[in-house]
Amino acid sequence: MVVAVNSEKKYLFSADERVKLIEGLVGQWKNVRVRSWNRLIVEYARQVDARVLIRGVRNLADFSYEFDLAMMNHGLNPEIETVFLSTDPQYFVLRSSAIKELASFGGDVSSMVPESVEAALRARFGEVEGV
Repeated sequence: MVVAVNSEKKYLFSADERVKLIEGLVGQWKNVRVRSWNRLIVEYARQVDARVLIRGVRNLADFSYEFDLAMMNHGLNPEIETVFLSTDPQYFVLRSSAIKELASFGGDVSSMVPESVEAALRARFGEVEGV
């Protein structure tokens, strides 16, 4: 399995930082590799001979967006199938933008992200005085 990290969008952490965070989270599985990629995912899938993309969805809006992408990807490469995994209900309302905002004000995000991500957020935003 390969976890591809988009390196073109605007993110709080660089592609290299995100790769390192994810590698730390999946390191126990020897059959998982984490790579950064800044082109079409179907091109990467072709390069590594992948046939299935796994996409996480929280709600109907996510599913609608991801379904459109899946149809486009399938049109670009008919050998690619997309599998959708729904989130655990406890994470249903979480959005990365909300987590980043909460962390930027020194809020507790420990129940929302893995420990390593929480530590990286604290380091990025620094300690908020008076909290």
